[in-house]
Amino acid sequence: MISVEGLSVEFSAKPLFTNASFVVNDRDRIALVGKNGAGKSTLLKILCGMQQPTGGVVSIPNDTTIGYLPQVMILQDDTTVREEAQKAFSHVHALKERIDRMNQELSERTDYESDSYLSLVERFTQEHDRYMMMGAENCEAEIERTLIGLGFVRTDFERPTSEFSGGWRMRIELAKILLQKPDVLLLDEPTNHLDIESIQWLEQFLAQSAKAVVLVSHDRAFINHVSNRTLEISCGHIIDYRVKYDEYVVLRKERREQQLRAYENQQKEIADMRQFIERFRYQATKAVQVQQKIKQLEKIVPIEVDEVDNAAMHLKFPPCLRSGDYPVICEGVRKAYGEHTVFSQVDMTIKRGEKVAFVGKNGEGKSTLVKCIMGEIPFDGNLKVGHNIQIGYFAQNQAQLLDESLTVFQTIDNVAKGDIRLRINDILGAFMFGGEASDKKVKVLSGGERSRLAMIRLLLEPVNLLILDEPTNHLDMPSKDVLKEAIKAFDGTAIIVSHDREFLDGLVTKVYEFGGGKVREHLGGIYDFLRSKQISELSELQRTPSSPSSPSTPSSPSTPSTPSTQKNNYVEHKEQQKRLRKAERAVEESERKISDMERRLKELDTLLMDPVNASNMELVTEYTSVKKAVDEEVERWEKLSEELEQLT
Repeated sequence: MISVEGLSVEFSAKPLFTNASFVVNDRDRIALVGKNGAGKSTLLKILCGMQQPTGGVVSIPNDTTIGYLPQVMILQDDTTVREEAQKAFSHVHALKERIDRMNQELSERTDYESDSYLSLVERFTQEHDRYMMMGAENCEAEIERTLIGLGFVRTDFERPTSEFSGGWRMRIELAKILLQKPDVLLLDEPTNHLDIESIQWLEQFLAQSAKAVVLVSHDRAFINHVSNRTLEISCGHIIDYRVKYDEYVVLRKERREQQLRAYENQQKEIADMRQFIERFRYQATKAVQVQQKIKQLEKIVPIEVDEVDNAAMHLKFPPCLRSGDYPVICEGVRKAYGEHTVFSQVDMTIKRGEKVAFVGKNGEGKSTLVKCIMGEIPFDGNLKVGHNIQIGYFAQNQAQLLDESLTVFQTIDNVAKGDIRLRINDILGAFMFGGEASDKKVKVLSGGERSRLAMIRLLLEPVNLLILDEPTNHLDMPSKDVLKEAIKAFDGTAIIVSHDREFLDGLVTKVYEFGGGKVREHLGGIYDFLRSKQISELSELQRTPSSPSSPSTPSSPSTPSTPSTQKNNYVEHKEQQKRLRKAERAVEESERKISDMERRLKELDTLLMDPVNASNMELVTEYTSVKKAVDEEVERWEKLSEELEQLT
């Protein structure tokens, strides 16, 4: 589908990669890997035609279509969800306009026997057949099916895209690409800001329905489940491994060991030649041999060893004060926005040294509870932060809060205190900001580089309670591995909000599940939690009914499911998921209406408190009407919430 020959890319005379050649075939699931800044996003832009290479050729057949999901989305805030999705069919609408114009011309002309008329008839027939083959008459039905499949309800279709969070905006953009049915999908960090259920849905779609895929992702589980081929950008070259990601890791290790052995042998050979040249340079009897050695030395092509492993992060949290035995205690904690209850009756005790995970769908209150612990928002109930607690907080938007006008070095120098300032270059080097990279402006850094820079800031002060909200977004896989090991070795307590199963595996000893306004505690690691819920993926949390009255017996081996049973269970899960999504969206829609009306009531309260408006009957009538509507909607919300609770 796509043929790349002799591709070279340079920035400021510095090559990203040179002489790269590969082919993207039908049914390929290609994982594009390499360290941050290696050129992964640049390569995707070149493949979709958004950027031109310095040299080489990218050949794409005229009838091949490409869908590109960028790492940073730009959506118009003045469009609705439906209007944004309809942009996927812009080419169909343009074709329809051409057909209509030709049809109008045919009805007006009378030169039926002329060659131009017959040519027009032929063009009209071809274009009309093409239009019908596209299934263009079913565009609106496809839009609805796709949006509903991605979790939207029909009441969302006319809402402005500006009302949706980053995760839901990603789904809108993804829906547009899927509706286009491209021959090649180019996805740059598609899992960033998606909840686990969305990631699992995307995994299934890419594995089963897509034609060809080239993707960049730092989610190890996601990339391994999807890929059947791996392209690595390393040392300015692109190496093609025709295996899935996990197998690539093994082959990559073997290849680097071979590189090291070859490099060491070459260095020994070079040293021997130089020694011979220096020893016999001025002896006439050895002049011919010396000249031969000099020519051989000039012809040697230096063997490169991938610097990813050489420049791995070495994270170590500094010593900190010993905290109290219980860093966080929650008793009957409740958080609500107006009539909407995010969670209630949260009872939680986190002991010193524990590593715990907060999991659940987006919008269920994970980040909200973190903000309660941080004291950033008010709440009801008792929440105690223990004695001698020093909190280190990494928020989802931490990387976006950096001052873009500063350099990497200045960013760290401004927050470093005392003796640590003498080691800034060492710290930056450990985070792969060594040499000239420390002089880069923050505004030119990639998402991954910004996240690493924000993480450095977190490390500069000793803390004994780490709160990390999606810390692995934009971090590359080697960085995630080192961060994981550092947290495991951390003496203090850690609360980790994450959808990354591989990152949480072996790291946490307790899981708190957020869902349906409740927070439930589960002892054990992330996969112990999944087994206790009798599910294989976190995506199934919202479609598996809880059954506390009949827990599974650990000593009893589970009975293997037959294929027919698995199929029936799958169908039941899908139906349950549809019902649950519909109920969730209905509750959210009701909450939004209540919030809007309560906001208007406050505005009316303010207006009516002004003596000038005391006798304004229009305001009084509106206040009465809105108040009645709020009461009715609250009753409706309570009914919808009960239905949702029964489903969960």
